[in-house]
Amino acid sequence: MLTIAFDADDTLWENETFFHLTQDDFVALLAGHADPATVRARLHETEIRNLDIYGYGIKGFTLSMIQTALELTGGELPGATVARLLALGQQMLRHPVRLLPGVEPALAALRDHRLWLITKGDVLDQERKIAASGLSPLFDRIEIVQDKTPESYDRILRRAGVAAADLLMVGNAMRSDVLPVLALGGIGVHVPNELGWAHEQADDPDDPRFHRLARLDELPALVRRLQSSGWGV
Repeated sequence: MLTIAFDADDTLWENETFFHLTQDDFVALLAGHADPATVRARLHETEIRNLDIYGYGIKGFTLSMIQTALELTGGELPGATVARLLALGQQMLRHPVRLLPGVEPALAALRDHRLWLITKGDVLDQERKIAASGLSPLFDRIEIVQDKTPESYDRILRRAGVAAADLLMVGNAMRSDVLPVLALGGIGVHVPNELGWAHEQADDPDDPRFHRLARLDELPALVRRLQSSGWGV
């Protein structure tokens, strides 16, 4: 039996948009200390360095903004600016959950399948978004992990008693949603998001189990084709 697992952020609902809007505010706050390209590049570098410490999510992003601002101002960051950066982070943690186009039709069409939700990041924030989405009753299993690696997917599969070859993972992030699942022998479906994070981008794999869709509502047709060929039945 084919198990269909979905990523959450920027696959089921909008997320990266809020990071981009906050970065715009961050660039404006530091306009007197560096040009926009430098501010963005330094922030990205700081985020990547801090992933092992803070993990993924808005809280780590907020701390990385403060650290970057301290570095760019030579440690002379006004308290008012720190307060503004904290407020920006808090705004992001309260942002509304808006489902992306095609999500509801796709899930409705796949209701007869075993559906999972596998997301990563801060547990409290992810739980808030899952609850606010109203989608949780549609999933047989919901997993929140710190990172998406072959090992983390393998642990989920072992707990559920599902073979990797019977897993189809759908997501917008090539590095997190597709490549680790292909490495285990599963099926990876990439649904790109216009505002995808550079850290999650990678070249298309040369693998017959890799598929790309323009919209999530194209997924039911792909599942039917795979099942008619005997894959994942």
